[in-house]
Amino acid sequence: MSSTVLITGANRGVGLALARHYHAAGWRVIGVCREASHELAEVSETLIEGVDVTRPEDVARLAGELASRRLDLLINNAGLLHDESLGALDFDTIRTQMEINAYAPLRLTEALLDNLGEGSKVANVSSRMGSIADNDSGGRYGYRASKAALNAFGKSLAMDLAPRGIAVIQLHPGYVKTRMVNFGGLIPPEEAAAGIAERIAALTLETTGTFWHSNGEALPW
Repeated sequence: MSSTVLITGANRGVGLALARHYHAAGWRVIGVCREASHELAEVSETLIEGVDVTRPEDVARLAGELASRRLDLLINNAGLLHDESLGALDFDTIRTQMEINAYAPLRLTEALLDNLGEGSKVANVSSRMGSIADNDSGGRYGYRASKAALNAFGKSLAMDLAPRGIAVIQLHPGYVKTRMVNFGGLIPPEEAAAGIAERIAALTLETTGTFWHSNGEALPW
């Protein structure tokens, strides 16, 4: 029987590349997004649009639509990047990034606990910009803080879900050519998706709670 993956923010960028990757590998893809795309519809067995992952009512509706359907893999991919600098901080954008990048993956994972069982995996698309040890350039206050918070949430989820046989991983996709960075990245979304999938496939309960670059490099907290 085919495995099932749910991907948030799946309508473009890394999310769409992940949906295409898993579809090509024979998985049943549940694409979740605010606004659907034709590209996502082509590779999704189930497409659930109109979902704002920061809205509790939208997350509750998503959980209700999935009912008791098993998820072998949950990929929390939806994200937002703003560029704040000291002296011109925008606390509204910082707060929004915390809501989307950190709180939403935790909210969604909790809402879908009944869909996750022994052998399931949770993958949080983080960023090496969430690494405190790796921060040697400053700036990007909201993005860095939100991804650091996501890393902390992911580590706690790994500890709490291990007794249920569910493994959790934090993943940096790389500097990817997506709209988020005005397509100025170094690698295409397809390469990032392939690396992410490889890291997820290698994840076990022995390595749960770890933080990886999609290229296989272990990252510092």
